[in-house]
Amino acid sequence: MSATRGLEGIVATSSSVSSIIDDVLTYQGYNIDDLAENASFEEVIFLLWNGRLPKKSELDELTKDLADNMQIPDEVLQYMKAYKTTEVHPMAALRTAVSQLGLYDDEADEMTEEANKRKAVRLQAKIPAIVTGFSRIRDGKEPVAPKDSLSFAANFLYMLNGAPKDSLSFAANFLYMLNGEEPDETSVTAFNKALVLHADHELNASTFTARVCVATLSDIYSGVTSAIGALKGPLHGGANERVMAMLSDIGDTDNVEDYIQKMFDNKEKIMGFGHRVYKNGDPRAKHLRDMSRRLTEITGESKWYDMSLKIEDIVTKEKGLLPNVDFYSASVYHSLGIDHDLFTPIFATSRVSGWLAHILEQYADNRLIRPRAEYVGPKKQEYIPVEKR
Repeated sequence: MSATRGLEGIVATSSSVSSIIDDVLTYQGYNIDDLAENASFEEVIFLLWNGRLPKKSELDELTKDLADNMQIPDEVLQYMKAYKTTEVHPMAALRTAVSQLGLYDDEADEMTEEANKRKAVRLQAKIPAIVTGFSRIRDGKEPVAPKDSLSFAANFLYMLNGAPKDSLSFAANFLYMLNGEEPDETSVTAFNKALVLHADHELNASTFTARVCVATLSDIYSGVTSAIGALKGPLHGGANERVMAMLSDIGDTDNVEDYIQKMFDNKEKIMGFGHRVYKNGDPRAKHLRDMSRRLTEITGESKWYDMSLKIEDIVTKEKGLLPNVDFYSASVYHSLGIDHDLFTPIFATSRVSGWLAHILEQYADNRLIRPRAEYVGPKKQEYIPVEKR
């Protein structure tokens, strides 16, 4: 028995949620390019959980269920208020709050299919409330309770900054409430695409973590908490935040070559490049590259796109690595006015839809996930009494 580092190339389970075949990403058989260009994030949630796109009545029902379940327990809010918010990363706050939610759910340990689906709705609804609540608390503001009359999207934005515009879509309302002005069509399209593109990605690190956790028949809150912990790492969800930190450090297009060469010389990892699964590039990257170009032109800060493009050219030529979804999402989110440390929590707000789909699938046909390890330590050792060591 020989080990495979990082389980690379190992097929660990079967799934119908999403696939990566010949560098094509699909959700329940729908090509990501098709979904990114046409689907709303709400439709994608339903698709991942049910294996098909919703009818209008089904989409309306899901929207209502999410709105009805957005309120988070006061105890969780009070706990967040006790954080030293200037020192706590939003992902750490999100991880802790999701774990706490299980303490206040009477069905937390109820393992029927129906109960787990109800909990999936509650989790999908409450994660945006946690993200927006923490964001407001650290800015010295009180969290805003959701309104039953608002949609999932409208409530997210209402809880973040106040009353939304009912006439705007999820993406448009998010940007409107974040920046205090109605966004342009390009910004709305970019944000909706980002949510759709991040919703699921086969057996990535956080999804695998969630499935390993619930395969023990642990509860759904434990599964999502575990996934958030994995997503927090800079080699997974934290990569786009690190990309933006690099771009900010470079500062100008003229500085790119020397900066990247210094990283090469120091053998530093350049975040946002390469992917273990894709051989010819991440299919999601092209959507965000185009959005980065458009948005930076609108904001008058084309330098972010220009720097990114120059970095891509150098890294591709010198290392043969292509950008992944994280690389251009950094400049997209920055151009939309989103705080850099909220990049990954917004990722989680989208990706929880995929985690929940995989968790429900794991429960439906469960087997404990228990791989083996190749032993490489010493052998045939004998115990020596402590006085003779």
